[in-house]
Amino acid sequence: MTTRRTRPVPRPPEGTPPPAELARQARTVLADAVRIARWAAVERDRDRHRGPDALSATERAAAALGLTAGQVRAGWDRARLAGLVELHGDTARPGWRLRAWDRDDSAVLRGWVALFDAWSLVHPAPADVAPAAVAEVVEAVPQVLSLLQLSAGPVPVPALLDLLRQRVAELREERCEVPEGPQPVVATAPESLARLLDWALEGLAAVGALTLGDGQATLTPLGNWAVWVKLEQICVAAQSPAGHIEQSAEDMLRGCARLTPGPARVEYRAWLAARPVGSAVTELLAVARGEDALLRGLAFEALRVVGAPAESEVRAAADEVCLRPYALLWLAEYEGADPEDAQDVLTREEATWLWVDTAAAVADHGESTLLVRHLESAVQGTVPALLDEVRAVDHPRTVQVLVALAAAHPDPALAKAVRRAAFQVHTGGA
Repeated sequence: MTTRRTRPVPRPPEGTPPPAELARQARTVLADAVRIARWAAVERDRDRHRGPDALSATERAAAALGLTAGQVRAGWDRARLAGLVELHGDTARPGWRLRAWDRDDSAVLRGWVALFDAWSLVHPAPADVAPAAVAEVVEAVPQVLSLLQLSAGPVPVPALLDLLRQRVAELREERCEVPEGPQPVVATAPESLARLLDWALEGLAAVGALTLGDGQATLTPLGNWAVWVKLEQICVAAQSPAGHIEQSAEDMLRGCARLTPGPARVEYRAWLAARPVGSAVTELLAVARGEDALLRGLAFEALRVVGAPAESEVRAAADEVCLRPYALLWLAEYEGADPEDAQDVLTREEATWLWVDTAAAVADHGESTLLVRHLESAVQGTVPALLDEVRAVDHPRTVQVLVALAAAHPDPALAKAVRRAAFQVHTGGA
């Protein structure tokens, strides 16, 4: 047994309102977005029973809610960014946060943080400024927010501009950028940087993270809390016990394969905290699409730690054969099903495919006794029935799994039947 010093549970900065009050403020910021999302949910049901309307959805929403068309479009964008609505192709449907909005403060705060993270999409950048300069400012804004939090009060805009100028210079130096030839004036001119700072501050004010006035900026309680949350995530990432933070998703998962579930979840959290959640989810799903079945299962364990932000991509992954059983189980547990009952969402064919995939993971990484034990977990009542259904699901590893199972099983008669099934799959026989 070993003991490890644990970090005490972090507390928000003194003066931070309780979660219920922060959630109330977040609901105020997103009030129009919620109204529009709820209106769209009702209209979606009505549209199933009536023909197309002469008026556009924007005009109908504006008339019904007493908003301008511009306010409706802005509210709709916020609803999407906050996860209140989800787009599936050309179809919009209510998001899980909308259903939980009135009863779940944590869902409200997560929705607001998603909007906060997307501040640069809420307020369009000046069209005449180079995209590279805009990207630099977006990357530098966390330092601006940190200064605002440390100051615990109003900060003059010129002081923020000095910090922004310094941070942009550091970013260019970190990239080892050496100017060659004439540079675009728009990307380096001081007046452009000042305009971009104004744009960033206005964007952050638009999502309720700060207030502007008298040439200075001040974090709101929501903004102050959000910056603290982000800093805590960085601290968590810096304390990864097994040191997988800077590795790729595949290498991280391979390292976690040696850990028990509890420590593995600690590693997943640290790895996730060190990178944008969207790219992390994409990287995990890319590993899940690979040939290693063990990593496929571990990738979805890591996605369980991600939770709500992974829902849309996991839901889309359910359309892919190799990911479908894992995605359906993830969604069932996410929606509240007990893990032991979640298997009920799978069809017999999907459950069989998952059985073969899990057997492939055991064959590649486990002991032969585990593979024999895995035979007992099959949903089919008899081995002949299992073999018939295994052959039918057309898993790419079927032959290897059956060969490994035949070699591991102590019953000669059963091993012979399994070997025969493997041969039939390999030759395409009946």
